[in-house]
Amino acid sequence: MSEPIALSMSHVYKKFRRGEYHDSLRDLIPALARRAMRAGGEALEGGEFWALRDVSFDIQRGEAVAVIGHNGAGKSTLLKHLTGLIRPTQGTITVNGRLSALIEVGAGFHHDLTGRENVFLNGVILGMSRAEIRRKFDEIVEFSGLKEFIDTPVKRYSSGMFAKLGFSVAAHMEPDILIVDEVLSVGDYAFQTKGVEKMRSIARSGATVVFVSHNMKAVRDLCPRAILLKHGTLVQDGSTSDVLRTYMEHAKANTSAESAPDVRLVGVQMRGAEGERLDFEAGETADLEIEMEAGPAPAQVDVQVTILNEYLWEAFMVSSRALGLGPIELEAGARRKVGIRLDLHLAPGTYHVCVALRKADLTKVYHRVEAATTFVVTSATEIWGICHLQPRVIAA
Repeated sequence: MSEPIALSMSHVYKKFRRGEYHDSLRDLIPALARRAMRAGGEALEGGEFWALRDVSFDIQRGEAVAVIGHNGAGKSTLLKHLTGLIRPTQGTITVNGRLSALIEVGAGFHHDLTGRENVFLNGVILGMSRAEIRRKFDEIVEFSGLKEFIDTPVKRYSSGMFAKLGFSVAAHMEPDILIVDEVLSVGDYAFQTKGVEKMRSIARSGATVVFVSHNMKAVRDLCPRAILLKHGTLVQDGSTSDVLRTYMEHAKANTSAESAPDVRLVGVQMRGAEGERLDFEAGETADLEIEMEAGPAPAQVDVQVTILNEYLWEAFMVSSRALGLGPIELEAGARRKVGIRLDLHLAPGTYHVCVALRKADLTKVYHRVEAATTFVVTSATEIWGICHLQPRVIAA
């Protein structure tokens, strides 16, 4: 017998108008009247676009489901519908159970209040009683790792500190449904790992988890099922491994990031001694060349490189920061190349190079491309796994 439905979307459409803004009731009323006259149907007027188009799915109680897609695919819009922050243009949404959501860093926080005061404020907003918050307060603070800053006004917090405290409150309200949107990408790796483990614990308890992230390893580790969105349309709903494979193929075909990012990835090449190559022998040396370009303002950049195998298992990760290279300085509008030399001690197979250009203080991802380039490793020796450890017989 299947579990009861926790979340459901049925033929949901959502349209927005580019640049639409109303600063008075006088402006808003005519706009609402025009919308009411056009309610229903799929017609678009000038400046309108579909943020979601005919999206349908059911999520059962106890499932952990990832929602993935490129920037602008509709992921955050979908989550805002599930949390009730916005209503669909058309279609129905069903939520069964106590829902806790963290879909924006700093959401539900008052910047003039301390961390302690904001734990109570945010907890009440999420539906916890004051007695429940008091009972869980020490556990929330301990999990966040912010004990020494808990009586500091949060306007002095970094983005990572906001994310830690917000996630800690949301994850400790014992929800039936937990929704998390990308906020764990802000902050340190240790807390990201801790946050994913907490969500895994919540899922094991029988709660439903919906997770949006560009961290493919976290998605794969946490969620057996994934939903892929593209331009507001549900492209695929199935096992995470299958959906991630489709996502990587889409990423290779479209390496664009957000419109006009502060720093964008221009190109990535794998090079051997004779120039660009896509195939290498196991153990061979390759140079990874990454070219980036700053927007209208100067920037300091950290480059993170992740290599995934064909099953999207993380084979290797490194950053310019870890290699001892300080912040990479980019003048406004300037381009710069960074080269990283790699000894490819990998087992035979196909590998994807994922590149993230991050703000040097790690508080922001400027541009991330999940499959910036792909290469193949071959070997005359029959080897399985990920790493090629150069085995040789020393006794028999």
